[in-house]
Amino acid sequence: MSLHPSLKSRAGVQKKRSVLKRHERIDLLKKKGYYKEGQRVWGLPKTKPE
Repeated sequence: MSLHPSLKSRAGVQKKRSVLKRHERIDLLKKKGYYKEGQRVWGLPKTKPE
């Protein structure tokens, strides 16, 4: 079964995501020094993508 042309994604039209996944947030917080290894992963502060 083929995919309709209107549903295919174009490589140049991708938008930057405004919401980060948990592991991406932890990586960003580690870089900024707000997260230390062993801390709980729930209740992380809000972050914006770089």
